[in-house]
Amino acid sequence: MNTKSKKISTFSLFYTFILLALSIQLSSCSSTKKIRKQNISQVVNTAKTYRGTPYRYGGTTRSGIDCSALIYHSFASVGVTMPRTSEEQSKIGKKVSERNLEKGDVVFFATGKRKRQVTHAGIVTETTKGQVWFIHSSTSLGVTEDNLNNNYWSKAYLFGRRVF
Repeated sequence: MNTKSKKISTFSLFYTFILLALSIQLSSCSSTKKIRKQNISQVVNTAKTYRGTPYRYGGTTRSGIDCSALIYHSFASVGVTMPRTSEEQSKIGKKVSERNLEKGDVVFFATGKRKRQVTHAGIVTETTKGQVWFIHSSTSLGVTEDNLNNNYWSKAYLFGRRVF
């Protein structure tokens, strides 16, 4: 093999290696997005299985559950351990503006006397045409879905966080 052939062969090998590395990188990126989407769907679907469960302060079972336990169990379904209280949960993940909320994000509210203290939480189940739906354990209705644009919830809303 002459020198010119060796250079061409080395170049071909190098070029093939670069293409292979690039294709692995791109496929792992799309694979990661697919896993993220599956995890979000699993979290939301798990939360929805609790629909109709009555609210119970400090409750953690299907006979009675509070808002933070709903989040705790929903994220545990994909192996994510969340803190047990909504106040501690409000420190997990990346803050997200209201207009950028997505399915699977956790939303936090101040429903008590202190206007800026986290006292309630839910999981975004759907966002369409400026409407944000979230599932939570309501003291009056148990586990239910509500719209963030609802007068009560829009006034109590503090912020959202993205765990995934």
